[in-house]
This record gives sequence, structure tokens and C-alpha cells, in this order.
Amino acid sequence: MKEVLKHLDSRKTALGILLVWLVHLSGLIGILAGAADWFVPKTPLNLLTSAALFLWIFPLDTFKKAGLFALIAIGGIAAEWIGVHTGYLFGSYSYGAHLGPKLDGIPYLIGVNWALLSMASGCVSGYWNLPKTGRILIAGLLMVGLDLFMEKLAPVMDFWTFEGGTPPVWNYICWFLLALCFQWAYQRLEIRGNRKFSLHLLSAQFVFFIVLYQFYSGLP
Repeated sequence: MKEVLKHLDSRKTALGILLVWLVHLSGLIGILAGAADWFVPKTPLNLLTSAALFLWIFPLDTFKKAGLFALIAIGGIAAEWIGVHTGYLFGSYSYGAHLGPKLDGIPYLIGVNWALLSMASGCVSGYWNLPKTGRILIAGLLMVGLDLFMEKLAPVMDFWTFEGGTPPVWNYICWFLLALCFQWAYQRLEIRGNRKFSLHLLSAQFVFFIVLYQFYSGLP
């Protein structure tokens, strides 16, 4: 029976990896082919699909996992609210139209994205045989590394825009510090999930944003 369950779990993981790459590569190819006006507004669907796959495969099968996911999502939205409405966190910026419905100017999906990135990064950090402090730092660096590329594309894709057009260094400092807080909670609770799927989810996002960054950087 254990072998059967292991085989089914392996097939589920493989299917999830295939779908997450299909979603990201479809969007990437569509945008590169000149259909950005059609694909970019579908970003909420991309995020929702990634979230659904994550919930299915990671999975959030204990109160501890589900509670942390919800806590990070709420914490992410709260931090973004402070940033948008006060400028004390991240800098002076506002959200555009392509991240879906908003709560007082903050897209609901931005909280989901914080939770996805935090838990996937925390899981991937387990590939390194390090103490908790090392895994927290690795995961935090993964998150802020992805943000470096997202920030370059955000105004182009009408995700969010900083006053003056360029995110300040303070934005990245806040991202890193907030990521460390979430990672501390992840490692403190000793969360375990599907590391292979988490790695592919992060890899698909890195490929998506890095390739588009290179593409838009080369335009006149």
C-alpha cells in the first residue's frame, strides 16, 4: 500500500510540475509573441492556478500549515497596506489594474503571492543541509532575488508603480526583512512540504520574470 501511495504522489507531483510550467511558459511565449495585451490581464488566473496547484501538492494538510499560509497572506496584505497608504514600508507606490480585485487599494492576490513565495522558498531552503538560521537566510535571499526582477517589470505590466518610476533601496530592505520574519515562522514551526514541486514553482517564476526582464530591457 505504501508503494502505491508513493507512486500516486509521484504522479501527482509530476502533473503539478507540468501544469505550473505550462501556465508560466504559455504566458511567457504569448507576451514575447506580441500578445501582451491579452496575456498580462490574465495574471490573476496564473496566480490562482499556481495557488491551487500548491494547495493540492504541497499540501496544506495540517492546521499548522494552513494557519501559517493564512497568517503570511494576511501579514503580506497588511504590510502592503502600510506601504501604499503611508510609504513607511517599501516606499511610495500604488497598485495597477492587472493583479485583480483590491481591498482598499491592495490586491487580494498579493497576499496569496506572499504566502506562496514564502512557503515555497522555505521548503526549497531544505535542499541545503544548514541550521535553521542558514535556511532562513537562503529563503529570504530567494524571495528578494525574485523581487529584483519583478520590480523591473511591474510598471510595464501595470502591476504596481513607484513614485518616480524606480523602487528605492528601502523597498528591497523591507522585502528582505519581511521575508526573514515569514521564514523564521516557517522554520520555527518545522513545516514540511513537497520540495520538488516548490523548486519548480520558484524556478518557473524566476524564468518568467528574468526572460521578460531581458526582453523589455532590450526594447528602445
